Amino acid sequence: MSILHSILHATNFSRPFLSTLVPSIGLAYTIQGLAAIPSIVAQTERFYDLSGSITYISCTALSLYLPTIRARFAAAAVGAAKPAWPSILAALAGNGGGFNWRQVALSAAVSIWATRLGTYLFSRISSDNGTDSRFDDIRNSPPKFLGAFFAQATWVTLCLMPVLALNSLPASLFSTLPAAIGVTDILGALLFIGGFSFEVTADRQKNKWVQEKKTKKHSEEFLTRGLWSKSRHPNYFGEVTLWTGIATLAGGVLVSNAGQMGIGLAGGPLGVAAAMAMAGVSPAFVSLLLFKVSGIPLSEDKYDKRYGDRKDYQEWKKNTPVFFPKL
Repeated sequence: MSILHSILHATNFSRPFLSTLVPSIGLAYTIQGLAAIPSIVAQTERFYDLSGSITYISCTALSLYLPTIRARFAAAAVGAAKPAWPSILAALAGNGGGFNWRQVALSAAVSIWATRLGTYLFSRISSDNGTDSRFDDIRNSPPKFLGAFFAQATWVTLCLMPVLALNSLPASLFSTLPAAIGVTDILGALLFIGGFSFEVTADRQKNKWVQEKKTKKHSEEFLTRGLWSKSRHPNYFGEVTLWTGIATLAGGVLVSNAGQMGIGLAGGPLGVAAAMAMAGVSPAFVSLLLFKVSGIPLSEDKYDKRYGDRKDYQEWKKNTPVFFPKL
């Protein structure tokens, strides 16, 4: 019996959600552990964010295809014909194909976001000689550095929770849902598109500002134009908004009777609450991370130390909301 077959057998629980969640968690920590080894040896954080994006994409793909992988291994074990791989195009066209269109759409959304953010952050850190001030106090300590990679694995797992739950649902259950696109589908899609666009625009404006500063096209010390005149952290606002969209679209399915049945909940008010919590943990954790850990506090503290005594900085900070953009 192969190692992969053994892993699939050991993680084949009676509840489809656990059968998807456990291998996905294992993959997240495995990728981050492997990425940590050369990073610790070389004492570099150059590939930290990029490895996070790779973990997002890998875990999303695994959760989407894991039921088919299990079915193909099971068929091979008894000498039966292997089932065909699901068709993404058929799912998007509403013709089934082994996937529901929502599973494909959210998996694609996460993959697009992770690819864009990962390549952007890798390009940024490469232009800064491969260093990130967040790691100044930990890159020389192997235990702390390893902890940062495992923390990233936890971040990936919690943020992906609504997608993992949605992808774990058997395809047959989706046939019991209304065929028409629902309110949560539309609202979730709009929130993701709006948040993603906001984040991309903010990052591009910041990158353009940095490049212009390097070529001495301006002498500004901090960015106060574009979306950065509306919010002190517009990229973080976009981040929370897009994950809220993912949670909304997934939550619309998870709170249904079919969704609760698929993830093994008992139904009723408690089942609805549990399904909502499963979807909501994603934007909630992102918000906690950005507001209390590595996002806004680090950025605000850095800029306060550098420019806190300047009147123009004080004026910008006074008139610009920290998070929600002003109209």
